[in-house]
Amino acid sequence: MKKFVKKLFGIKEPIVRTEEDRRRAEEIGQLAAEESKRLAEERRIANLTPKELATEKKEPWVQVLDTHINKDNVRNGFFELDWNEYFVLQLREAGYKGDSEEAVVDAWFGELCRNVGNEAGVNMNQRGAGYINVNNLGDGRTEVS
Repeated sequence: MKKFVKKLFGIKEPIVRTEEDRRRAEEIGQLAAEESKRLAEERRIANLTPKELATEKKEPWVQVLDTHINKDNVRNGFFELDWNEYFVLQLREAGYKGDSEEAVVDAWFGELCRNVGNEAGVNMNQRGAGYINVNNLGDGRTEVS
């Protein structure tokens, strides 16, 4: 009767393995699990944005996302920047100050623009600095113009 039930449900008798076979099967299973984890980590890293990758590595990162020019007055416009916390930390360590991340990055970017102007021969002492308008866009994003 046992044989009939086992045959009916497709239950097979266990294969008797030697200790060496059992050890090798466990080793292969462990290697397969490790390879699966490695591939999953590679896929996860491949799907990270440059900002996420730099942040994970605890490296400073900044990028110009877009440049906006006022169509009515091409002398006016703004750059849309994105950065990570490690970039702000790098700026603070370099002596830039501000009450917010945006203020610290703006101080750096303003100095960068003045340096570019000076290198181009523009007298930056005769130029107005403009103003900063900060809008919280939610979801960790802020618009500074």
